[in-house]
Order: sequence, then structure tokens, then C-alpha cells
Amino acid sequence: MKDYHCCATCSHFQVIKIPGRVYYKCRRLGFETRPDYKFNCWEPKAHIKSLMKKEQENA
Repeated sequence: MKDYHCCATCSHFQVIKIPGRVYYKCRRLGFETRPDYKFNCWEPKAHIKSLMKKEQENA
């Protein structure tokens, strides 16, 4: 199975665009993060859940 576990695929991941900068934030934890970081509170977005389910069914 592909490794989907990262902040960019989490439902709590938020992108904030400020002139001259892109700011990534975790709404759940309340602090700045990066798309490739991994935390134990990860909750995949709906489309990631379906991709994981399809991949598991095809295995």
C-alpha cells in the first residue's frame, strides 16, 4: 500500500496564502506544519480513504 499518511492528506490540513508566503497549518493542533510531516492524529480526507480502500481491495 502506498504511504498516504502525511499532513497534506489529512482533513485537518489547512493552506493559508499570504502575499509573498504560503502558510500550512493544522487546524486540530493549531500550529504550523508542512505537507510531508506525519503526526499520530492523522485523519485522512474522504478521497484518500476511498483510494486506500480501492488499493486494499485490489491487493
